[in-house]
Amino acid sequence: MKELINFYRGRRVFLTGHTGFKGAWMCAVLKRLGATVCGYALRPPTNPSLFVLCGAGRGIRSAVGDVRDLAALESAVREFSPDVAIHMAARSLVREGYSDPVGTYSTNVMGTVHFLQALRGCETVGSIVNVTTDKVYKNPERGAALREESVLDGNDPYSNSKSCSELVTGAYVRAFFAEKGVPVSTCRAGNAIGGGDFSPDRILPDCVRAAAAGEAIRVRNPHSVRPYQHVLEPTFAYLTIAMRQHAQPDLAGCYNIGPKAEGCISTGELAELFCAAWGGGARWENAPSRGAPREADFLTIDSTKAERVFGWRPRWNVAAAVQKTVEWSKAWLSGGDVAAVMDRQIDEYMAQQQ
Repeated sequence: MKELINFYRGRRVFLTGHTGFKGAWMCAVLKRLGATVCGYALRPPTNPSLFVLCGAGRGIRSAVGDVRDLAALESAVREFSPDVAIHMAARSLVREGYSDPVGTYSTNVMGTVHFLQALRGCETVGSIVNVTTDKVYKNPERGAALREESVLDGNDPYSNSKSCSELVTGAYVRAFFAEKGVPVSTCRAGNAIGGGDFSPDRILPDCVRAAAAGEAIRVRNPHSVRPYQHVLEPTFAYLTIAMRQHAQPDLAGCYNIGPKAEGCISTGELAELFCAAWGGGARWENAPSRGAPREADFLTIDSTKAERVFGWRPRWNVAAAVQKTVEWSKAWLSGGDVAAVMDRQIDEYMAQQQ
């Protein structure tokens, strides 16, 4: 962890998507590490918003802009002159991809093009990370964990748009960044959970909303298996990769970032863990949604490559991740200091990295 602190202290980090759930956690971690941050994103996508609640915008430069606006993105990059750039801005919901495929493709594909194009003219950047998803793969749902060499071909508009983002990144590396010696990696992360996610159609936010209202949690697909991990796991993985490839550009590549095998559990099992952590008679019920767009029944990824190359490995199991989510959520519902809860959880996580 000292290596991360020494690297990021005073380092200029350009971050897209900083107003979202995962972006707000990234801001909190970067500030904890002493980085100088410039965020570029639309206004917070939910109300309430973690970005607002935890004061993630304090102490950083925050630019309101759309990644589909190339001129604005180029201007923000040029003005900030980053050392490191991390792309997290995205349309990130499978159901939203079905309801608005054009908006999903334009954000996730052209947004990636614009991000990389803006950095082509940046002489200061020395490390780039594009965050995609574990859903980029053509998923046969046969029980085997998907690896980085698996075929890229997501089935639905969201997943497929992220597959395209991977392909765009590869093309820009070969055409432009390789000759400049700038390392670029893509990170394919599993399902991130944690305090402050207010998104619709996600299992843990649905659990919190139902439990807070004293209602049964309605689980649409209790047998669907996903790789669940606390949001701090991929956050520190991205930062580790950006740091290490900055010194060793040959480490750049594509990396799965997910939990150990025991973290790949069904939605019903996740709901059980939540109810046990929440207490107070929290319960869930099977509530299939008729006419809902199809989502994969089984998805797991193999993160052996990231562990082998960077020594990265998950620190909190899924039960701990759920407990941390409940801790944050109860603090928020009681009017507590959620920023302090986040800082404490970040410190706990960092202490385990020593």
